[in-house]
Amino acid sequence: MEPCKERTDVSGSGLDRLQTEQANPRTCDLDLLPTEEMLRVINAEDRRVAEAVAEVIPAIARAVERIADAVRAGGRLHYFGAGTSGRLAVLDASECPPTFGVPAEMVQGHIAGGPPALVRSAEGAEDDEASGARDAAGAGIGASDAVVAIAASGRTPYCIGALREARRRQAFTAALVCNRPTPMHELADVIIDPVVGPEVLSGSTRMKSGTAQKLVLNMISTGLMVRLGRTHGNLMVAVRATNEKLRARAARLVAQVTGRTEGVEEALLACGWDVRTACLMLIKDIPAEDAHRLLEEASGSLRAALEG
Repeated sequence: MEPCKERTDVSGSGLDRLQTEQANPRTCDLDLLPTEEMLRVINAEDRRVAEAVAEVIPAIARAVERIADAVRAGGRLHYFGAGTSGRLAVLDASECPPTFGVPAEMVQGHIAGGPPALVRSAEGAEDDEASGARDAAGAGIGASDAVVAIAASGRTPYCIGALREARRRQAFTAALVCNRPTPMHELADVIIDPVVGPEVLSGSTRMKSGTAQKLVLNMISTGLMVRLGRTHGNLMVAVRATNEKLRARAARLVAQVTGRTEGVEEALLACGWDVRTACLMLIKDIPAEDAHRLLEEASGSLRAALEG
């Protein structure tokens, strides 16, 4: 394999100094490889991502704890990103209500360029710092909220604008970036910076950087919901049973938690297919109304309601 040629930054932007923009010496002859070998090279690079994320778990933990404190106090979690980062932000936020039974307002994703940018590239939108600030202001960010800005480069103007506005409004701020150091390091309370190194395709941060961002967002949202009591062990007991597959899953969950095989569907029907309420009904032998009240008193935590 011939060594990669050094890339010259003719624009003077400083992009050549970013780890994510470097030429990867392990993939220089990617287009010359047989298909299977090419895919094995890509897979080998992907393995490096989990290791990079593992190195920043202490920072992720600090963010999760701070975000959980904010949400317990009535705040919300807002993600801001552009391009791939923005799409991952919206994806993670949109999956919280059906998975954890929380209101859509609790976790919100914002992408530069707005909803159209989810399905059609709007790369120029990321260069507008004022747009990030406007989106943060328009979302009503306040001191009780938490904001996570996501940008592989760590220098995306849209994200910088959102962070600055969030800080001005005294919200908790975190930055998820894949370079070190970056301008966003100076603007956030917690920095999560898994450095995945050069991409398989130089500068294509939808690849390793995007994978790292997805892993971290999985940790943030799942960790948050665990801390909020929206799970029971490793079970999604707050899942919304909105279709046949999910109703079958709800029945399995109730059977697993309670150890009961009879009366499961009847309990679910009586409480509107709420897994946690059905579990309380069967374990404590109480009607749906009483089970629902216990759950509310326990802030939605099945474990706390069972132990209370």
